[in-house]
Amino acid sequence: MITIVFPDRETEKRGLAFLLGRFSGRVLKTGEHLVPEAALEALAGENISFTVKGKATYEQQVAALRSAASTGV
Repeated sequence: MITIVFPDRETEKRGLAFLLGRFSGRVLKTGEHLVPEAALEALAGENISFTVKGKATYEQQVAALRSAASTGV
């Protein structure tokens, strides 16, 4: 999983709408998004701007899973 951020709320909405149903991922409380590497090329192909922060840490991935489990997602 890779951590990315979108430059603004409009781009984030567009990016999430595109990713929904195509890729699995998580939104962190920090506003960062965890997406699979394949999603990067797909977002770029749709001309959706984003910044790669780096590989998701183990802690980020575990926190995202715990959050999903506690909300029943």
